[in-house]
Amino acid sequence: MPLRLSASLLALALLAGCASAPRHPAAVATPAAPAPAATAVGVAANDNLNAVAWSQTAIEHDLIYLQTYRDAQTRLLAAMKDRQWDALAKDDRVAPAGGLKPAVVLDIDETVLDNSPYQARLVRSAGEYNEADWAEWCRQESARALPGVVEFTRFAAKHDIAVLYVSNRAKDLDQVTLANLRKVGLPVSGPEAFLGLGTFVEGCEQIGTEKGCRRQLISRKYRVLMQFGDQIGDFVTVLANNAAGRQRAMAPYLDWIGSRWFVLPNTTYGSWEPALFNNDWSAPLEQRRRQKIDALRYE
Repeated sequence: MPLRLSASLLALALLAGCASAPRHPAAVATPAAPAPAATAVGVAANDNLNAVAWSQTAIEHDLIYLQTYRDAQTRLLAAMKDRQWDALAKDDRVAPAGGLKPAVVLDIDETVLDNSPYQARLVRSAGEYNEADWAEWCRQESARALPGVVEFTRFAAKHDIAVLYVSNRAKDLDQVTLANLRKVGLPVSGPEAFLGLGTFVEGCEQIGTEKGCRRQLISRKYRVLMQFGDQIGDFVTVLANNAAGRQRAMAPYLDWIGSRWFVLPNTTYGSWEPALFNNDWSAPLEQRRRQKIDALRYE
């Protein structure tokens, strides 16, 4: 994806014809207040507007991705030469890493592919995430590559390092996902390169959308040099999705950040959000919103 140099792209993202995006509630405008300009063109006030606008128009967003992937690339060959080097958490390494083919493991959404147009559609429609609209977006195969990732993954593939994608996209979206990856120039060795939600792993019980079983499957064939993601669940199993549980999951691996694990920004959605309202998506929108406000720090 080219660097975004102009804020005018936000207007295009909000006004262009599209479909719908992930779980972000619309804020209710105060009736007594004058209607904002966005409302005049049919866009309701939405708590996620700034986050989506930043991800689509801020050059700082793109520079973070470039910085991350470029830094990882400078470290990759040294990691490959170090036979003791492995980037899988202890619980995910079920087979000795010695002698196995090296690999890098990447999440897809907001790590490799940019789905912000789907999010922008939700802002415009004042909607929330739903699986049908999300699947339709994926089938369009139109997500762009995020800055730096094509160069990094091609560099890895050139040096005979397997590039593996572990995603919580449903397994029935594997073909359109692989097609989208290829369209933007990412190396894809074949269907086995994509481990989507629903991938069967013998001897491992899937816990919700956690990726631990799929990482264990990878550990049987590969020595993982690096992992990339926008959620901590892309790196380690989170047993309790609350502030304490999330910190506890990451605590043993803080020294790996920036060397084995590379974390990318996602302000628009993620497991961090439901952690603020006890993971209860069935709660009314305003209740969820109030709990998020209550979680803010004021000093």
